[in-house]
Parts: sequence; structure tokens; C-alpha cells
Amino acid sequence: MLRRVALCFARDRKANVAIIFALTMVPIIFLLGMTLDYTLALRKREQLNAAADAAAIAAVRPAMLTQTDSTVVKATAAAVFAAKANLPGLATVPTPTVTVTDSGLARTITVSYTAQSINNFPGVLGKQTWQVSGSATAKASSAPNMNFYLLMDDSPSMGIGATATDISNLIKYTASAYQSATSSQNCGFACHETNIAHDGGTKDNLAIARERNITLRIDLVTSAVNQLLNSWSKCPQSGISGGVMQCMSALNNTTYKAALYTFDVALNTLATLTTPTTAGTKVSNIALMPVYYQNCVFSGCSSKSATNPPTDYGTDIAGALSSLNDIMPNPGLGSNAAGDTPQEVVFLVTDGVEDKISATCPNGSFASYKRCQQPLDTAMCTTIKNRGIKIAVLYTEYLQLIADPNTGIQKTDNWYMTWIDKYDQPTSSTGKIAQNLQACASPGFYAHVQTGGDISAALTDLFIKVASSTASLVQ
Repeated sequence: MLRRVALCFARDRKANVAIIFALTMVPIIFLLGMTLDYTLALRKREQLNAAADAAAIAAVRPAMLTQTDSTVVKATAAAVFAAKANLPGLATVPTPTVTVTDSGLARTITVSYTAQSINNFPGVLGKQTWQVSGSATAKASSAPNMNFYLLMDDSPSMGIGATATDISNLIKYTASAYQSATSSQNCGFACHETNIAHDGGTKDNLAIARERNITLRIDLVTSAVNQLLNSWSKCPQSGISGGVMQCMSALNNTTYKAALYTFDVALNTLATLTTPTTAGTKVSNIALMPVYYQNCVFSGCSSKSATNPPTDYGTDIAGALSSLNDIMPNPGLGSNAAGDTPQEVVFLVTDGVEDKISATCPNGSFASYKRCQQPLDTAMCTTIKNRGIKIAVLYTEYLQLIADPNTGIQKTDNWYMTWIDKYDQPTSSTGKIAQNLQACASPGFYAHVQTGGDISAALTDLFIKVASSTASLVQ
């Protein structure tokens, strides 16, 4: 009887789903509990990783990069992490491990942590917490202390009109109706000659430009340097007086000095290395090189010789760089460490065409007097950069300037076409002049501006690029 009952029970298939469900409840509950706790642990890990990111970035802010005490840096990172890591669902607020590694001006911060996420089903997993861990690494270079050598082209070619309208007006008001027969006419340059009356007896080209309120490229250069050293209304930090240089010095917590030079046939010193504010008092001394009369840059041009040639040459860029190279000391890292010295930076603003006396002129210009017109020879740039000195270049593009004063229609300038045009092809932005200037500049420190462009903005942007540093998350 008992045997028969047992066999009937074994053959009975009624309610088998309930039995199977009952048997699988334990692993299902285990999997659901583990999934929920694991998901919550991952969420906590994401939040803690964000806290580690914030802590690492905070430790490489400009103000912290000047801090030499690693204990202070670690405490700052730990405090930022703690403020963001106080999350519900953790056994305790984790204490991060902060590692500080300095190499020259570069600092690397690593913030790592291990935390315990509280499980909602501790009995299922057999433990009260689920361990999570992570890390973040940030790296930045502190902005260095720098000495800036501002080298401005003041040769006659910087006397062109600042805009197309200014150029047209220069040509118009230096036309034959306004000039004596012996002076240059239809002149797009304001200062090819300064001691000949171009209006029949009282004014030279530069005086005509000033009288007619014609803005010249040299005026824009002066304005740009003034913004750099004396007055800038866009400093993001309030209470800072002075120009872009003083503003960036305050923002980066660095020390900057400035020297101011112009160049034509030689290097002209306006201010030796000093504070930006002191150098700024000399900005008003930036002026075009005088050309006393056609084919003469000397006051005593009656004597013509190989050393005193009848030529209005006036742009020796390589010579100016060579003279400046003799002045600049070898650069340091620019840190505040004892015995370290500032980095050295040349800021060159020019149209890039050399016009000088050279016994080895490659293009054979005016062989009897060795006058040479060519793009900048970059050999001296290489010499300077090999010393570890940075060069920033702002190219004010070289143009052909001649037109009919009555119609304004551009005509062919034989001088330009003979000596310069081949270096401006296919365009003034891409020709050999531009190529050589870009090769002269340190990587990333080259900019160019066309006629009518904002030279002040271009010079400011270039300076900020050189002076700025930013922090970045590595991991």
C-alpha cells in the first residue's frame, strides 16, 4: 500500500511549477541582491572618481603651483576630496592618498582612494560592504617668470596706412597736386622722406599723414605695445592697473620684466630690462626711422661711398636679433627656486623683409653698394632658440603699394615686382616671407595680421598664449 502511494506521488505532475519556483527562489534572490548592491557600489565609485578628479585639479591650480610645501598641497587635495566624498551609503568617508611629483615647473598630482559601499543584502553576499577604489591624475606646469624683449620694426615700410582707406588717402595726398616736383609722388609710405616739403614748401610725407589724420601701421604697433604695457580694459581680475603684462602677471602669480627696442639699420634701445610699468613710459618713443631724402638714410648723404651708399635701405632684422642675442642672458626655468632665473622671450613685430647692406647678398640687389632685399635670414633665430630662448613673431604682412591717385586703381610697382613679389607668392600669408618668419618663431608662437587687421588684439593674443599655462586631467 505504502509502495503504491509513493509511486503515485512520483508520477503526479500537478503543482510542479510552484515546486520549481520554490527551489529557484534562493539563487534568484541572491542574484537580485548582488546586482542591486553592485550597481549601488558602481554609482558610489563614479561619484568618488569625480571627487578625485576635482581634488587633483584643485592641487594644480596656479595658486597651488607656487606652493612649494607638499604638505599644504596634499592637504588641499584631501580637503576638496572629503567635501565631495561625504556620500550616503558609505561605511566611512574615505581618506585619499595624495602623491605630489614635481619636475622643474611641471607638477603631477595623483589622488587615489579605497572605500566601502554598504550592502543592502549583507546576508546574501556574506559581507557587510562592497569595496570600491579608483584614482585621478592631473598635470600642469606653473606659469614661469619671464623676461620679455619687445622688438618693434620702425623701418619706413611700417609707415604704410593702417587700412585700405588710409593707404588710398596717403597716395592721394602725396600726389603731384600736393607736392613739389622734386619729391616722391603717389607715395603709399608716409616716411620715405622727412626733410623734403611735399606740398610745395612746408610739409613732408609724415607731416601730411598727421595733418590728414591718416593712421599708419607704426601707430597700430605703438597702440598694441601700449595695451601690452600700459592700459588694458579687459583684465578678468579686478583691481589690476596697467596692461596685459601686469594683468597676466597677477593672474599667473609670476614676475615679468620687459625691455623695449626698435630696429631699422641697427638696434635702438628705448628701455632696458625693467618692470612693465617703467618700460611702458617709453612706448611713446616708438617712431619711424627718418629718411632724409630719396636714397639717403644719413644726414650727410653728400658723400657717397660703399660705407655711405646712396640708398634708403633700413631694415636689418637679423642684425637686430644678433645685437639682442648679445644682450640676453641664458634663460632659467623661471621657477621661484633659489638660484633659478627667468625664462627669456623675444617678441618680434615686423613685415619680414630685410633691406640692408650685405657683402653676401644672395639676390644681387644693387651690387655696387651691396644692397640686399630678401626675406628674413633665419640663421640668427636658430642661434637664439638653441640657447633655450623663445621667439614669438607677429607678421604684419608686406604689401605692394601703388595706385592711381585719381582712380585708386592698383598699378604695377616695378620695384616691388622686381625685388619682393617673388617672396610674396602665392599670397603674402603663405609666401617665403611668411614661411621664414614662421620658421623663426618657436612652435606655436607665430601670428600674422593683414592690413586693416587688429594688431593690438593679435599681439595681446600672442602674449597670452606665451604666458599662459593650463591644468589637464591625465587619467
